[in-house]
Amino acid sequence: MAGYYNDRVVRQFAVATVLWGIVGMLVGVIIAAQLYWPTLGEGIPWLSYGRLRPLHTNAVIFAFGGSALFATSLHVVQRTCHVRLISDKLAAFVFWGWQAVIVSAAITLPLGITQSKEYAELEWPIDILITIVWVAYAVLFFGTIAKRKVKHIYVANWFYGAYIIAIALLHIVNNLALPASLTKSYSAYTGAVDAMAQWWYGHNAVGFFLTAGFLGMMYYYVPKQVQRPIYSYRLSIVHFWALIAVYMWAGPHHLQYTALPDWAQSLGMVFSLILLAPSWGGAINGVMTLSGVWHKLRTDPILKFLIVAISFYMIATFEGPMMSIKTVNSLSHYTDWTVGHVHAGALGWVAMISIGSIYALLPRMLGLKEMYSTKLIDTHFWIHTIGVVFYIASMWIAGVMQGLMWRATNDDGTLTYTFVEALKFTYPYYLGRLFGGLLVLSGMLLMAWNVWKTYQQVKEIAPQPLLPPDVADARA
Repeated sequence: MAGYYNDRVVRQFAVATVLWGIVGMLVGVIIAAQLYWPTLGEGIPWLSYGRLRPLHTNAVIFAFGGSALFATSLHVVQRTCHVRLISDKLAAFVFWGWQAVIVSAAITLPLGITQSKEYAELEWPIDILITIVWVAYAVLFFGTIAKRKVKHIYVANWFYGAYIIAIALLHIVNNLALPASLTKSYSAYTGAVDAMAQWWYGHNAVGFFLTAGFLGMMYYYVPKQVQRPIYSYRLSIVHFWALIAVYMWAGPHHLQYTALPDWAQSLGMVFSLILLAPSWGGAINGVMTLSGVWHKLRTDPILKFLIVAISFYMIATFEGPMMSIKTVNSLSHYTDWTVGHVHAGALGWVAMISIGSIYALLPRMLGLKEMYSTKLIDTHFWIHTIGVVFYIASMWIAGVMQGLMWRATNDDGTLTYTFVEALKFTYPYYLGRLFGGLLVLSGMLLMAWNVWKTYQQVKEIAPQPLLPPDVADARA
């Protein structure tokens, strides 16, 4: 099979993306329902909000988002380097190893086995497994680049490569711990240092896992779907280096008005504001690739997913720096505004660019020209978009209202509202949040049906031969 691409692992991760997306979003809907009906699951420890919430975040970020990143990066690196992955066995290990990580998380988190660190809840044995799988993934990806048949390394691979290296660094440093038993460990850090290390990790998980990797998707699948080169290749390189240089410093903005030194809080705020420039520069580069062919948006729902995803990326990367400003943060922090911001990025940017990319690559991996139903993709787009708008609008309104109510004082300095009164006014917006989540989940179920019917159209999956560089360049 040396003369053919290894698309098996790409197809496996693509299908895993859809399945884990449904699981992660289903858990999200359940915990959204628990906020409206607090007694839902009462008396069943593994169905409590505190245990399901980390299951939801890990499933959506690392199972759904992670599978999409694996699928697309292993697809892109082969096509842009014009070579097969360096090892089929290593590719299989990466797939099954990552599924083992996900299943381990799905078992341990509802049982309450956790480090209690945001986005890093998994205990030390699973952390070690993640490290092994990640190193194998890095060897697979960079090994394939090393044996490429063309001198040039396409910019999408720069972003994928940066995310692989950065996540390895973040994961190892933040998860340094002293094991007390097979299911319990204690962080190597204490107090404010632990908080600082955690949010250096937490924000850069957003910056590199949920941004850099998905920008790799944007730089390949948008030009591919539009059938035009990226608007500005020079801007893409500037975008890469600016993003890489600035993102690592923004983490302290999660810790405004805490025990963290004031200089560190201000540093996080300043770099967050600087981050707006490369973020929007890259987003504009993606959107402007449609120059002269905007009409394609009317007829291509995959392109709708990709471009609206970039729009949500622009919303989230404007909102984030604004919320890092101390005066704004004093209103937004600990409110549902933050939840709305996170989901503008997660459901708007990450989910939509992933869904669009999977719709774009899967038929090609099966030897087909398109998915079973383009109309279903269009329906999915509108259901998902309306769901995201309902979700984030509900949380934005609720969050600003909470912040204003919590800081309102009477003439004598006492609080105008009790916490319970603020919760009472928030209550209806939780129903809007639940409705938005149900729409997003419904869209994922539609996608699963479309994928299933697409697979049924294929009698035999023929391996795709490697293209010589000149032909591949013409088709890229």
